[in-house]
Amino acid sequence: MEPELGASPRQVRREAPAENEVQREPLADHVSPRFSLLAEGLIGSPILKIAAEVRALAATGAKICNLTVGDFAPSEFPVPEMLSRELAAAVQHGETNYPPSTGMPALRKAVAAFCERRLGMRAAPDDVLIAAGARPIIYGAYRVIVDPGDRVVFPVPSWNNVHYCQTSGGIPVPIPCDATTAFLPTAAKLRTKLRDARLLVLNSPVNPTGTVLTAPQLSDICDVVLEENERRAGTDERPLYVLYDQVYWMLTFGVEHVHPVALRPEMSKHTIYVDGISKSFAATGLRVGWGIGPTPIIRQMADLLTHVGAWAPRPEQVASAALLGNDREIDGFHERMLGEVRRRLAALHDGIVELKYAGHSVDASIPSGAIYLSARFALTGKRKPDGSVLTSDEDVRIYLLAKAGLAIVPFSAFGQADGSGWFRLSVGAVSLADIQDLLPRLRGALEVLKAA
Repeated sequence: MEPELGASPRQVRREAPAENEVQREPLADHVSPRFSLLAEGLIGSPILKIAAEVRALAATGAKICNLTVGDFAPSEFPVPEMLSRELAAAVQHGETNYPPSTGMPALRKAVAAFCERRLGMRAAPDDVLIAAGARPIIYGAYRVIVDPGDRVVFPVPSWNNVHYCQTSGGIPVPIPCDATTAFLPTAAKLRTKLRDARLLVLNSPVNPTGTVLTAPQLSDICDVVLEENERRAGTDERPLYVLYDQVYWMLTFGVEHVHPVALRPEMSKHTIYVDGISKSFAATGLRVGWGIGPTPIIRQMADLLTHVGAWAPRPEQVASAALLGNDREIDGFHERMLGEVRRRLAALHDGIVELKYAGHSVDASIPSGAIYLSARFALTGKRKPDGSVLTSDEDVRIYLLAKAGLAIVPFSAFGQADGSGWFRLSVGAVSLADIQDLLPRLRGALEVLKAA
């Protein structure tokens, strides 16, 4: 059972060990705990738990359309050919020793130039920190900015903020968002929550919803942040920072990606950007990410991550620098990739909406970015053929997996309250044929449900 947000690690109930786990005798009451408070209280990822369950079912030969993973199947979405060539060449040329802990100078320079060309964002190479993917950058920002007891504000559903709060000691302040705002936060919702906060975490395009902050929405949020920092000026209160995760920004459809500094230049003092090659270039396993922000924060993050050993491998850094400097390769790759992502998302969206018009309690929002579709399966209260009733989103998830071979993740795994009926569907690891094969199975699973 997951602890409630902010629960003490000592209050976490241990689940019974699995049959194949080693059984250990419990420690006597007078013996000190074996692990740290942090280790004892760590919450496992519900997404990884679901993924393991799906793999086990697939191993039995069941036909599964696996829409759970925020990853790419190389057979469906290979990395850019130039990236592969440059990676092999880097190894052959002996680029196999430790890189500088802050990142290869050529890559830091390439990231800064790339962001200026593509985003209108001016940053010196010294304001760029390279790490092994976006995760260490996020972790580093939390640990450098947030002290135990500091408040961290973030919208839900969102990815992993509760876990980063736990490892940093921050107090999570989730802001529930729903379909009326496309699962995006508003300045009005955030205003009162930011007064005593240390960090605001935003993500656009959003994992898990596939929705995108618009310029008016983000401008209003930036204005609230600037107002709050103006209030703190001249006092002992530390500034409020924004962690802006834009790792999916190159995967948008018919909308413009916006970011804080482009809308409000004054935000440059208060914003740490998170980005990388993982999502936009289908290169999740190559582990190259970067952070851009105020020089003092970037330096502190670099010092912290040096002790973690979180640098990206040298050959991948060399290859990434070459790719980011070649706009023709980037544009050609994205023309193909975006077309394939959109076709899959459209097939899912249209298929689910068709089922809605057929009278089933399902729906889907039109995606604007990333590789995710927000779909609603409002099936709680329905009776299954065996007579039992679906009573939660988890029941719905298990039923659709068993009866339709549809593997999805409920928004409750991203902090939203159970019972909303909303789920994340990720298309990076499936083919268009997989989706087309799924839809008749899904229709069949829905047709046998009855009102309770």
